[in-house]
Amino acid sequence: MNNPLISAASVIAAGLAIGLASIGPGVGQGTAAGRALESIARQPQADGKLRGVLLLSLAFMEALTIYGLVIALVLLFANPFV
Repeated sequence: MNNPLISAASVIAAGLAIGLASIGPGVGQGTAAGRALESIARQPQADGKLRGVLLLSLAFMEALTIYGLVIALVLLFANPFV
């Protein structure tokens, strides 16, 4: 019942899931933070509004990484294929 090929594929898939799920939001968060700092440097009076929008968008980007973590944990500990 415990197929070693399925177990090995699940571990590899879990690693890929968390790895690929963190690349996109990581790049997006870096780009968003850099652009927000540029715009605050150009227009300091818009600091409060930009900070709120930036924090909200960073939270949404971080949620994508958490979805990848959930998928990886399901593949490792509650694998539906085993």
